Amino acid sequence: MRATGNIRAGATVLVLTACLLTLVLGYLDKARCIGPPFGADGRSLIFDGIKDRAVCYSDIQLLWLGRGIDQHLFPFTGGITPDGLLTGGTVEYPVLSGLLMWLGAIGAHTDAEFLQHSALLLAPFGLATAWMLSRLTGRAALLWAATPPLLLYAFHNWELPVVATSVAAIAVMATDRWSLRTRGVLAAVLLGVGFCLKLYPGLFVLPLALYVLTRGRGRGRSRSDLDVRGAAAVLGAAAATAVAINLPFAVHDYEGWRASFTFQQLRHADLTSNSIWYWGLRPLMVGDAEGSASYNALVGTLSPLLLAAALALALWLGWRRYGRDGVYPWIGVSASMLCAFVLLHKVHSPQYTLWLLPFLVLLRVPWSLVGAYLVADVVLGIAVFRWFDALATDTDGETAKLLVVVGVWSQAALLVSFFFLFVRAPLRRRAGGTRAPTTTVTVSRTAPDTEHPVDAASAPPR
Repeated sequence: MRATGNIRAGATVLVLTACLLTLVLGYLDKARCIGPPFGADGRSLIFDGIKDRAVCYSDIQLLWLGRGIDQHLFPFTGGITPDGLLTGGTVEYPVLSGLLMWLGAIGAHTDAEFLQHSALLLAPFGLATAWMLSRLTGRAALLWAATPPLLLYAFHNWELPVVATSVAAIAVMATDRWSLRTRGVLAAVLLGVGFCLKLYPGLFVLPLALYVLTRGRGRGRSRSDLDVRGAAAVLGAAAATAVAINLPFAVHDYEGWRASFTFQQLRHADLTSNSIWYWGLRPLMVGDAEGSASYNALVGTLSPLLLAAALALALWLGWRRYGRDGVYPWIGVSASMLCAFVLLHKVHSPQYTLWLLPFLVLLRVPWSLVGAYLVADVVLGIAVFRWFDALATDTDGETAKLLVVVGVWSQAALLVSFFFLFVRAPLRRRAGGTRAPTTTVTVSRTAPDTEHPVDAASAPPR
């Protein structure tokens, strides 16, 4: 037991050390874009000249201006013009991300100080995610802590807190301190908080509710054995959390609060979106420029319809596996739903890889595919900014554009593969026979490769 404990502690220290080093390097990478000298508005004078060419751009530094952050305006006190221009202190993110932006600006007088304060605010969430993943999977958590996505995107936007809430929900479900229903409600609260940071964790509430509905272990198949009250409690807890967090902002300034949603509705799948819509649909619409009304209207219709269909398919695939194995794979279904969202949403930002990375840690998918996705991500994450620089400086950007196309379609193909793989992928287990959040294990029967699905709480050590 002591040796096992030492292994676990060693893995955790290794992962946390690697994560801290990566976060430091990630900040230094973004800091190449900050001054001095500074303009009268606190903007680093070098920012516009090198942000794309040197690939040190961050939304954090960019949004120092234009969202009232430099004026220390409280978020969501403003509105939006008919042309989609945000006014006052309104930002385009959910309320808790807006609050983090405001907190990061306290005491800041330049974009450099804002980046520094924001990095200090965000870094603990990255470390917390590394700690939780190491507790769940051991050294596999190095995939989060020591790979390019964390270095490139840790301080690109405000992603680390929302990733931490999603992983925390999974970690809560992995404990055995409370009943399944209690754990489900606590995890739903965390997902509700995540929804108020970047929306996507709200997708995971339905798979979680289905897992609680089926009582985790799949003890029964009849309606009388289903925990309908537990599933309702999960849905209610998530909804109540989201409402409770949003309500004060909506009451304080409804127009400013509503403007963040309107902004996303009006946003187009243009050349900054890195989406399959821009690189796939737009070229097919002969004679249509990227900003044409017909193209934008079609994307605005197809994207939500196809996304809804894909989410329903993921839930159904999970239910089919439950019917076969007796356990609803809520983590795998959540991961598949995230793949659908990243693929089919009209905007695909490079930092979304941070959303997906914990699922690549938690679920046993081929390392070759994981490596291919990371390579495609680095190619896209660097090439897209070099292409933007070529467009801005009117220089040859054909090579960068080609690499962007390769990155977009490579990621798209891999997301489709992951969509189907995640639902049936088992979970990784930490060294020493510790339990995974919810998984299936293989036991010996008359046939050596027969899978016997059980809840992780009753899984034998191996």
